[in-house]
Amino acid sequence: MPGTIPHWIDGALRESTSGRTAPVTDPATGEVTGQVVLASVDEVDAAVAAATRAFPLWRDMSLAKRTTILFAFRELLNARKGELAEIITAEHGKVLSDALGEVSRGQEVVEFACGVPHLVKGGFTENASTGVDVHSVRQPVGPVAVISPFNFPAMVPMWFFPIAIATGNTVILKPSEKDPSAALWIAELWKQAGLPDGVFNVVQGDKVSVDRLLEHPDVRAVSFVGSTPIARYVYENGTRAGKRVQALGGAKNHMVVLPDADLDLAADAAINAGFGSAGERCMAVSALVAVGGIGDDLVARIAERAHTLRTGDGRRGCDMGPLVTKEHRDKVASYVDAGEAAGAKVVVDGREVRPDGAADGFWLGPTLLDNVSTDMTVYTDEIFGPVLSVLRVDTYEQALQLINSNEYGNGTAIFTNDGGAARRFQNEVEVGMIGINVPVPVPMAYYSFGGWKHSLFGDSHAHGTEGISFFTRGKVVTSRWLDPSHGGLDLGFPQNV
Repeated sequence: MPGTIPHWIDGALRESTSGRTAPVTDPATGEVTGQVVLASVDEVDAAVAAATRAFPLWRDMSLAKRTTILFAFRELLNARKGELAEIITAEHGKVLSDALGEVSRGQEVVEFACGVPHLVKGGFTENASTGVDVHSVRQPVGPVAVISPFNFPAMVPMWFFPIAIATGNTVILKPSEKDPSAALWIAELWKQAGLPDGVFNVVQGDKVSVDRLLEHPDVRAVSFVGSTPIARYVYENGTRAGKRVQALGGAKNHMVVLPDADLDLAADAAINAGFGSAGERCMAVSALVAVGGIGDDLVARIAERAHTLRTGDGRRGCDMGPLVTKEHRDKVASYVDAGEAAGAKVVVDGREVRPDGAADGFWLGPTLLDNVSTDMTVYTDEIFGPVLSVLRVDTYEQALQLINSNEYGNGTAIFTNDGGAARRFQNEVEVGMIGINVPVPVPMAYYSFGGWKHSLFGDSHAHGTEGISFFTRGKVVTSRWLDPSHGGLDLGFPQNV
């Protein structure tokens, strides 16, 4: 019988009393491997209470001690990241090398957070006025919630919780119920690193958990990553409850290929960015815009490469794994059906894939559609699967207009050997993250991650300096130490003299 996947509250595993569970499957076999508990309101409250109790001690712990624990966590994660990658592959389905890459990218944020003493130091001005000094400080906001998606069960939480913890906050993580075990593994690693109980908690659950975290009066801030409709929901309900909210939503990422580009480089990039992690990335390229007369040549090169990819069990050294659930696989395949019915040409058909894996796995191979138009659902909707749509335009200006008129503004890329065109593109395109001959422009941890338009709700991006600002509040202190002989009354308005 599949085991139960519990909560982690106040430094220990906590079984659920809600009586509600959801199945966790191995996407490569279709087998149910566990039952994740779904929290009740009382169980969410217990996790928030643990974080609230732990907050004063953690907030007041010296930066030196906090940093020691962060470095210990970093070393443990670096030594054992292969274990975490295996957990991710077993529950999400992405191939092991991709899972290991996910952990490594999350590790970058941990390393960034290890520099917290420099990141939160304030400023000081001596004698701003006669005998008056002014200094600034940044302080933690309190217990914070992190609500993360299924596609990156380790990396996306690590965009947030290392910085939240480093700056003195306590954390309640609500992972996706589709792949919940990575969060528990991380919680146990924090305990081994010496993190006090209650500073990091994991609540398994569904909408009940999300709604309670959004409304709970002791949760001060919420970080969310997911689809745009849910991101909007989280932002509106969280801010209505008086919380800080950063909600990163969906994407429709375009890759523009100009006629002067290296088409082999562009074809390789389209394969890597379109089909990595079975397209289940918010930074995946799902719309390729071929400019000028290069469409036939470029599509042929991409198709040639796509046919060489091996789809199968991520533990067998394949190039691409399954989709996360059968329902999601069927939904993505339905978009291919709709695109074909609307007149798109199916150049590579992932519906016909012969996987290197169990027959009951959730398989859909790399799919390439040509002659896609902007009114087709395969273009308008975020598909979140291994489907690459090719649109053809005549000019750079038409490509730019295509991107800027789209409701999403998460990531984009341009492939060209013309520096002037690239510089113009990065200035004119209305997108938050831009790659120039780089197909997946995910910034390093010391920069901030986030898009524009309906790809972001709120005004704060993830990690980097914006992450530090999100998880802290600024104070400015003006002080004067009077000479004991000073005295007298003065009811006039204070002046800087």
